[in-house]
Amino acid sequence: MIKPYLQLIRIPNLFTAIADVTVGFLFVHTALDPLAVFLPLLAASCLLYMAGMVLNDFYDYDVDLRDRPHRPLPSGRIQRKWAGWIGYWMLGSGVACGWIAGYVYTGEAGLAWRSGAVATTLAACVVLYDRLLKWTPLGPIAMGACRMLNLLLGMSTAAVVTWSAGWRSLLLGYEPAQLLAAGGIGVYIAGVTWYARTEASVSSRLHLAGATSTILAGIGIVAMFPRSLPIGLDRWNAYADRVPWLMLMLALLIGWRCLRGVWRPEPQFVQAAIKVCLMSLIVLDAAICLAVRGPIFATGVILLLIPTVTLGKWVYTT
Repeated sequence: MIKPYLQLIRIPNLFTAIADVTVGFLFVHTALDPLAVFLPLLAASCLLYMAGMVLNDFYDYDVDLRDRPHRPLPSGRIQRKWAGWIGYWMLGSGVACGWIAGYVYTGEAGLAWRSGAVATTLAACVVLYDRLLKWTPLGPIAMGACRMLNLLLGMSTAAVVTWSAGWRSLLLGYEPAQLLAAGGIGVYIAGVTWYARTEASVSSRLHLAGATSTILAGIGIVAMFPRSLPIGLDRWNAYADRVPWLMLMLALLIGWRCLRGVWRPEPQFVQAAIKVCLMSLIVLDAAICLAVRGPIFATGVILLLIPTVTLGKWVYTT
């Protein structure tokens, strides 16, 4: 009886959320330490992600009853009321973990309230997307904001510093490089969400083409972020120069799969492209990690593809 719950939370994709928050944390810390801070942030990210998946199916019940009757809620394997309770419990628990992480951290010049504020904002975006915005033009933007906030959640215990010529970050104490990396992931996921809007039926070629352009724009932003890293700080390493080339190769791979869906917009081709895009999110995260922490940590992130791919053969990801 566990499989319906694993399907409900899209367990293969959970590792993409883990990659996001882990890379965000490594962006501002030299290792996954202190664990007393990292683990609550990791728990917050996982709980908020799973809440989003559960509430997505909770609010899409009538649509799934028509288009996807095999899913856990319309098939009756999990009661809809029970799923709603689980989703909001996870949402509240995730927010609580975010606030705990901020006030556990004792690093200098940090903002203790920032982790909780980001977690709360992320939870609000989850509910807005699932309940109100999913089927509107703002839906992809809301989903992209969720992913951007997930990385910013990992970065939220960073010290607030003056990085160059008296400039400070423009948002809650985040540095420009942090905002570019997280923003690139957000734009990428906004494009993926747009691409997946009508995955269960024949999609519009025009919409798929626009979504593909947005996906590639997100990859381009990630490729640019190393240029804004503060030279001379320990975040800078020789591998940062290789990120644009890695992003070019990834853009070619993803672009080809997405354009195949544009050419043949039937569900099987569109869903195949979406699956590649979701798995490639871990590669994007690993590239960010390579730029700021080098190949050892980046390899650890890329290894998250193993459970993603393995579980994806057993549980659907879209």
